Amino acid sequence: MKRLILTVGLMFCGVFAQASTDIQVVESEAGHTAWLVEEPSIPFVALELRFKGGASLDAPGKRGAANLMVALLEEGAGDLDARGFAAATESIAAQFSYDVSDDSVSISAKFLSETQDEAMELLRQSLIAPRFDQDAIDRVRAQVLSGITSDAKDPDTIATQSWDNLVFGDHPYGSDYSGTLDSVSALTREDILASHQSLLADDRVYVAAAGDISAEELGALLDKLLADLPASGPEMPADFDVQTKAGVTVIPFDTPQSVAVFGHKGMKRDDPDFFAAYVLNVVLGGGGFEARLMNEVREKRGLTYGVYSYLVPKDHAELYLGRVASANDRIAETVSVIRDEWAKMASAGVTEDELNRAKTYLTGGYALRFDGNGPIARILVGMQMEGLSPDYIKTRNANIEAVTIDDIQRVAGELLQPDQLHFVVVGQPEGL
Repeated sequence: MKRLILTVGLMFCGVFAQASTDIQVVESEAGHTAWLVEEPSIPFVALELRFKGGASLDAPGKRGAANLMVALLEEGAGDLDARGFAAATESIAAQFSYDVSDDSVSISAKFLSETQDEAMELLRQSLIAPRFDQDAIDRVRAQVLSGITSDAKDPDTIATQSWDNLVFGDHPYGSDYSGTLDSVSALTREDILASHQSLLADDRVYVAAAGDISAEELGALLDKLLADLPASGPEMPADFDVQTKAGVTVIPFDTPQSVAVFGHKGMKRDDPDFFAAYVLNVVLGGGGFEARLMNEVREKRGLTYGVYSYLVPKDHAELYLGRVASANDRIAETVSVIRDEWAKMASAGVTEDELNRAKTYLTGGYALRFDGNGPIARILVGMQMEGLSPDYIKTRNANIEAVTIDDIQRVAGELLQPDQLHFVVVGQPEGL
């Protein structure tokens, strides 16, 4: 029955989505801050934790430690081994997930109101007292190594990793956070313990919740949940100034279809022109079948099934990237068309019709993101990490509508840099 209630909550809690996104900023007695959207109509809560830093905090020579450590957080904690922890979680119909990226560790919890105390104690144990049993380490390490081996045969992954390494070099962004076969194989339990103490620190946690919990309850929950974490973590990585030159780097790989990752320096998320850049990207390559790249590369010439561009404002570097795949004998033409469209928009910007359609695309679909407690909590914690204010949900569409054609033309000339647009192509491309 508990599992049924949780499933119903996951399916139907979206009914209050846009109507109830009034955000409370909760300050606990111990000084923890969280954002809350309270909705008591369904006895279900979604809680999101983000720890800033992520895999970029891997110690030198220990690449993959953060990834392995985070994957082990649900493999037993406190007095419970991996099976015991899974059984205890299932018995109260709770759901926990743990993930890592370059810049953060993400922890999600979904639980019923009536089992909140039991769920939070299990989550607390996984945060402060993970067991890191050797048998679990060996099992999860084998899974990670299998993934690394598989990625080495995947042209998409090879293209991404090669572009990152070419641009970032020895910076943490320059290597995949999963690590290498050698680095992951060499990791010890002591390395995992050290990563745990570095990444899950109280001074870099962001919290959001949505559902059947009051501000007072959330404050008390946080103080108990986070009380025993290390007070602070290591210094963050240095910021990186992305520098690229126009050109093509070919990574030979035996495949009938080449994959290309392309891009150059992007824009910081807090740049005053970010909304204009965001709208511009929808017109260029982020608006699905309405985007210029999709129209020119796929619809008019049939060179690909899909081509996309996207802004990537990371914590320590900002990128403007794209991705496309095309047959080996057509990838050279594909690259040429993308270059031309990049240069055209840099010099001429967009039309009024394109601007209006992009605004409609962005504003019309925004409410659909708030389709449940989980998505709302994830949006709230992401807003905090990006330095946005609680009223962003209410002002976001107005900021998009405020973008003018003059804003787009100016930002197009500043953001789009054809003389810096570099392609990394994995495959057997003809003519490159």
